[in-house]
Amino acid sequence: MVFSSLLFIFVFLPLFIFAYYLTPRAYRNITALVGSYFFYSWGAPQVVLVLLGSSLADYLIAKRIDKANGVARYRWMAFAVLLNASLLVYYKYANFFVAEFSRILLCFGGSSVPWVEVVLPVGISFFTFQKLSYCVDVYRRDAEPAASFVDYCLYVVLFPQLIAGPIVRYHDVAQQLRYRRETPAMFALGVQRFCLGLGKKVLIADEMGAVADGVFALPASELSISYAWVGILAYTFQIYFDFAGYSDMAIGLGRLFGFEFLENFNRPYVSQSITEFWRRWHMSLSSWMREYLYIPLGGNRVGKVRLYVNLWIVFLLSGFWHGAQWNFLAWGAYHGLFLVLERAFLLNVYRLLPAFVRNLLTVIAVVFGWVLFRSADLGAAVDFSLRLLGLNSPPEILARITWGEIIGIRQIFVVAVAAVLSFTSDSIWQRLLALYREGSLAGNLFSFLVGLGALLLFCFSVLSLANSQFSPFLYFRF
Repeated sequence: MVFSSLLFIFVFLPLFIFAYYLTPRAYRNITALVGSYFFYSWGAPQVVLVLLGSSLADYLIAKRIDKANGVARYRWMAFAVLLNASLLVYYKYANFFVAEFSRILLCFGGSSVPWVEVVLPVGISFFTFQKLSYCVDVYRRDAEPAASFVDYCLYVVLFPQLIAGPIVRYHDVAQQLRYRRETPAMFALGVQRFCLGLGKKVLIADEMGAVADGVFALPASELSISYAWVGILAYTFQIYFDFAGYSDMAIGLGRLFGFEFLENFNRPYVSQSITEFWRRWHMSLSSWMREYLYIPLGGNRVGKVRLYVNLWIVFLLSGFWHGAQWNFLAWGAYHGLFLVLERAFLLNVYRLLPAFVRNLLTVIAVVFGWVLFRSADLGAAVDFSLRLLGLNSPPEILARITWGEIIGIRQIFVVAVAAVLSFTSDSIWQRLLALYREGSLAGNLFSFLVGLGALLLFCFSVLSLANSQFSPFLYFRF
């Protein structure tokens, strides 16, 4: 079940809201937990017991961590990390490692390893990081252990952010699990935010996805430079509006039930360096990596060489976290290289350039990174990148784009809307946000228009869903 489905919008969500608010406040966590497990089991019933069993193990280990001191405390924490890492490696990377090992054996005349492929639990990368966050926060005494197993399980499986984030650190929501207050104003803001995310996903990301899929499916003999650029720019908008749309929906759904999740995106395509891009893109992952990996490795408190090595380690692991393929590892290394170069000297070079040039260079670098992310393998990524540069491309026929073989008039309009939403300056959005929050007549009028716009987005999105095929979120695969 996905948020952008008629089943979720018109069946599951209304029933869940009805049941939640009919439940006495003292028992609402139980209702939320049952509903969240039902939501998860709808798409992956065979792995619910794995999730529940590993959650019980983490809950008991964290109690041991809290009571222990010295070496024993460290050992229990190490055991928690080993347990969660082992589950993640097995379910997400076992197929990859076995396939690579079989390939090596075949190269030396051997036979492939007999293997039954492991089914990947949806969202395992996200909830594994959350479970680790809980254990580490208890270990550091940044938060008290959960008051009950129900509260802990709700933190892990709360359905708005279970499948694809935002990654919620335990200390950010520990108090909300016990003492949150649902209000009509919060509920209304949640509805608006959900509608905004639904519109991003259905009206923009899905349209751009159709263009990108069409281009990446073309045979090499037809992939000209213009086709390649149309395809990767469509994917650039697709992945942003798909993932940011999911995050908006997750944040909005959380507010319906009194939860305040931290923001996950801050218009990353206006960035003027890759360093800034990672402060704006998938902020919950960046924060998790910084707090639980980069800082423990030494952070900025080490020498330059060690600092650069730490950055590479973080981004290599970030790339591999996204998927068990060499191109994801290459994507992490690619961004890690830019982070290292910017720390070394590039940021000083950027300061000599106009702002729009810095932004353009950053977007181009990000776009070439998305080639690695979208391509089936490293070879395909290299070939596609060469075509973007005009190498190995067939003769160009610009008219074919106008004829709509790859992108139609409606999709060109969507590109224009996506570009405006992506590249409008921060100052304009800040003024609009300030106006939205004003209590003046103009502010109230603007708030009314925002609400009306959310309603229209919802109606258009539902109409689009009724006439389209199933389209899961891109980050479900991670």
